[in-house]
Amino acid sequence: MDWTTVILLLDSTIRTATPLLLACLAGLFSERAGIFDIGLEGKMLVAAFLSAAFASVTGSVWLGLLMGVAGSLVLSAIHGLASITFRGNQLISGVAINFLAAGLTVVVAQDWFAEGGRTPQLGDGERFSGIVLPGALDLRTFTIAEQRDLPLLQRFYSDVISGHSILVYLAALVVPLTWWVLYRTRFGLRLRAVGENPAAVDTAGISVTRLRFAAVGIAGVLCALAGAQLAVAEPAAGFTRDMTAGRGYIALAALIFAKWRPYPALGACLLFGFFQALEARPDLFVTLFNLRVPSALLSALPYILTVIILAGFVGRAIPPRAGGEPYVKER
Repeated sequence: MDWTTVILLLDSTIRTATPLLLACLAGLFSERAGIFDIGLEGKMLVAAFLSAAFASVTGSVWLGLLMGVAGSLVLSAIHGLASITFRGNQLISGVAINFLAAGLTVVVAQDWFAEGGRTPQLGDGERFSGIVLPGALDLRTFTIAEQRDLPLLQRFYSDVISGHSILVYLAALVVPLTWWVLYRTRFGLRLRAVGENPAAVDTAGISVTRLRFAAVGIAGVLCALAGAQLAVAEPAAGFTRDMTAGRGYIALAALIFAKWRPYPALGACLLFGFFQALEARPDLFVTLFNLRVPSALLSALPYILTVIILAGFVGRAIPPRAGGEPYVKER
């Protein structure tokens, strides 16, 4: 077996799964509080554009990330006002945010940079570089033949575990942090209760509105990190039109697959990330199995899996009981 190909595939899987995981956890917080958020895609897209645009203009990736978070929080506030304060339809609000983001990012990008709705490609200092962990080797200094002579575990650690951006490692930390917040803190208990029975929470003297806005705000921050991973943490950093490419919807499918739980969400996103990584390596089946698969089929695999999950072929997934329903305080 060609382990070099497998290692490269696993490395690509982790990178492609990271924005899915962050968006999936964003939806987890929001939906656990009873707010369905179809607008994950739009918030990711706005954050990706603002991160890349301000990083390009200012030369600081951290300032770009900060502006991306701010833009995503603005859309989260709009969604919160529409669905919590004014008790509007949550699905329509999310779809409207997606349409707004898709059009606005292209128009503003064209006005600012005049490059067909793109930003300039980002250089050093304008994007997050890979972090070399202690004990890892820089495999770029080795030839392919020399890499094959290295111990397999050393190659795996150096090329799969090490070398990713800070946002990848942050996403890995957010998974246990999400579990701890939801299941080991008072805030998490109340948040889950709001998604199941908001009337009981209100009767206990706890503000349902405040908890739901907090959940929507957390979702906005996580969506911003997901968008930034796409725009300022990839090797070819920069914003392109509709660069999220449906990842917000795939993240929602992963959330349903995981049945609104953090650790299963990690596994689901890695599975989707694996299928997206296959798209970038159409030669893999030829190398490993001497089988040629059409590139169009590889491109469609993540979306086919999304349809299968949403059709209910992975078992029954029961959402929070109060999900999608505006809460009207009894007088």
